Amino acid sequence: MRKLRIRIVGGSLAGLFAGIMLQQAGHDVRIFERSKSGLAGRGAGLVGQRDLLRVLRLIGCEHVARVGVVAGERIYLNRDGSIARRLDMPQTQISWDVLFETVASHIADDTYELGRQVLAVHDGDDHAEIAFQDGGREIADLVIGADGLGSAVRAAINPEHSGNLYAGYVAWRGLIPEGSLPDTAALLLNRFAFYIQPGVHVLGYLVPGAKGETDVGHRRYNWVWYRPVPESELPLTLTDATQQPHAYSLPRGALSEVRLAGLRADAARMLPPQFVAAVEKEPMPSIQAIFDYEAPRMVGRSIALIGDAAFIARPHTAMGVSKAAGDVMALCEVLSQEDELAMALRRYEAERIEVGRDIVAYGRQLGASAL
Repeated sequence: MRKLRIRIVGGSLAGLFAGIMLQQAGHDVRIFERSKSGLAGRGAGLVGQRDLLRVLRLIGCEHVARVGVVAGERIYLNRDGSIARRLDMPQTQISWDVLFETVASHIADDTYELGRQVLAVHDGDDHAEIAFQDGGREIADLVIGADGLGSAVRAAINPEHSGNLYAGYVAWRGLIPEGSLPDTAALLLNRFAFYIQPGVHVLGYLVPGAKGETDVGHRRYNWVWYRPVPESELPLTLTDATQQPHAYSLPRGALSEVRLAGLRADAARMLPPQFVAAVEKEPMPSIQAIFDYEAPRMVGRSIALIGDAAFIARPHTAMGVSKAAGDVMALCEVLSQEDELAMALRRYEAERIEVGRDIVAYGRQLGASAL
């Protein structure tokens, strides 16, 4: 195929993977990220699944998969903090921060733009046009929607089905220095721990430090508490201490002191003592609302969707980044093999749409069994 003018909307890992691989193939690529401050420092840990490891090898970043913390086993706790069950399932949590910063360093200079909020994308017969909030416009042979949960690109090809479906619960999240955990919570370290009862699902594990540190005493403990919230109460749940509403999540530092005290009181009433200690040591928990989304179409005439812009994998699956990597590799492969963009896009959708549907279904299944 001729070299294309490609514009990518969304500058997280999905957009970065696509940008690097397409630049390596010789295409004219630019990435537009809506955040003004960038995305570094926003993650904790993630599981290095097969497609993620494959894409890292292809872009020359495979060494970053070795920056991780190993959980030697899985344990399930009783309410009193004793171990109800052990599973021999070693698992490595890679540093999201180190992964993002390393991958971002492979993007060509001056081709990654921050603070470019996309309002809409028009899918033309032989090109697509991007309209930005600042009044700017871009025309491209191909626009790739990598803009995740709040995708503006997906509406161009799925105008009647562009919204997310709330799953009925949220994830409260904490990320604390491992040294802040008291000795009474030492059971949580070096293993993947769960406490699951009807309506209660909490888990936690160690991840590398903010700079990728993996030495004992320099790691961080990541906990996640899934909690049911009726849809009618979701707007209030995602309203911060200044009464500012948020669409999908409440960031760190935005929770009021009253609500923080309420969270800690709920933990003391509902969770094993080790998790109570972990929750109490987090001064700035965040909240992530859980959604499903399935794109009826992944491609238009000059548009392709990847990652969460196409299908949202619930966090239980631990497959979001890996799925995005699989989308990127499939798209880049068909672009390298076909002479016509239209045929390449049809092949891409045919290969990945069932994969996306299966992952969404798997996430729903795990969510139903966990709460």
